[in-house]
Amino acid sequence: MAEKKNRFASFVNIRNKRASYEYEFLDKYVAGIMLKGTEIKSIREGKVNLQDGYCYFNGAEVFVRNIHISPYKQGTHFNHEPTRERKLLLHKREIRKLKQKSAEKGLTIIPVRLFTNDRGLAKLEIALARGKKIHDKRQSIKEKDLQRELKHLD
Repeated sequence: MAEKKNRFASFVNIRNKRASYEYEFLDKYVAGIMLKGTEIKSIREGKVNLQDGYCYFNGAEVFVRNIHISPYKQGTHFNHEPTRERKLLLHKREIRKLKQKSAEKGLTIIPVRLFTNDRGLAKLEIALARGKKIHDKRQSIKEKDLQRELKHLD
């Protein structure tokens, strides 16, 4: 008898590949994220887009906005809104440090990776980042090509 394939992944690792091209990461943090039941089910199916996401402060709390988590297909009228803002769970000292550093001109906080830990909880890796200039982007492309060629020769 054929085995039924489980549609939920036991470990999820969704990356924002465009972020490393657009930004230079200065510091990274791992934050918990407050989700609804249908959101975690969509995440385990891998239906997440981190491309346009960014973080902002509201008082002493950090929120992430514009992360698109597709609605869960088997969800009822209790399904979630795809791009709603979600609260990030960080320690107070981390929030203070991020708030101080992000106040500097040209720095922003962006989501880099969404994953589940060994206990099955969803975590969001965020980075304090500075936008790259065009010549910096060209330099990173050259470095990647060089690394690819070196790896190919070995």
